[in-house]
Amino acid sequence: MKWIILAGWTWSRLFPITMAISKQLMPIYDKPMIYYPISVLMLAWIREILVITDWENEKNFKKLLWDWSQFWVKFFYEVQKKPEWLAQAFIIWEKFIWKDDVCLILWDNIFRGQWFWKILESAKNFVKNEKKWKIFWYAVKNPEQYWVLEFDEDWNVLSIEEKPKNPKSKYSVPGIYFYPNDVIEITNNLKKSERGEYEITDVSRGFLKQNRLKVDILPSWYEWFDTWTHKSMMEASKYIEILEERQWIKIACLEEIAFKKWWVDKDLLKKQIEKMKNSSYWEYLQKII
Repeated sequence: MKWIILAGWTWSRLFPITMAISKQLMPIYDKPMIYYPISVLMLAWIREILVITDWENEKNFKKLLWDWSQFWVKFFYEVQKKPEWLAQAFIIWEKFIWKDDVCLILWDNIFRGQWFWKILESAKNFVKNEKKWKIFWYAVKNPEQYWVLEFDEDWNVLSIEEKPKNPKSKYSVPGIYFYPNDVIEITNNLKKSERGEYEITDVSRGFLKQNRLKVDILPSWYEWFDTWTHKSMMEASKYIEILEERQWIKIACLEEIAFKKWWVDKDLLKKQIEKMKNSSYWEYLQKII
């Protein structure tokens, strides 16, 4: 399975901050936002990740994720020339996906919970064996701001809507999606919507019509933050701060994950973190070593 993180273009709803910096490089407490989806994939033993971004921010991502030996994860980059939304990811780097299944994770989604990587592993195996699209549902109080699922009495999905004015349920879809390889074929046959974009919801409806959709609950003891507003970014930052200060841990510390998986040895890690000397991040990693 190939793994894609979408991290492109500015976000006008966060202006004026995002006029100067990519949203994905903005901090969620003490780390760049993109560290959080990357950490989820690393915990699931993913070592090759495609980052789709825009031409202006590509150099900044490469500066941040600067070296294969930094985390012993290989990052590939592809530029999205203009924002034509999520489904375009499958068109942009069809050659990266090739004959594999694919997982798409959104840049601003933060997941937290024990053994979350096992959920990813299970979803990956399901898609491989069943050739169906796999997503999750999560109850929210403001479903009109998300994808919304409508179920029948037997919990079969009847419809999928994006930010509906009148939601048919309170069940939203977190931003991590698992697709079989023929998502490429479905996407290539899409027509642009009225707003000129390749809509991921149209891709989903294609699988729904073929009865090839599997939805599982993401249990409430897992935390999910969709950090698309100033307020939600602050809420996520406060949550991370509380956990880190109380437990003396670093959530989404990529160097620690690589070290504990034996991808990076002690000597290499010492050398890498010298550039961070005297920061709290450096202090924490010194104690890990």
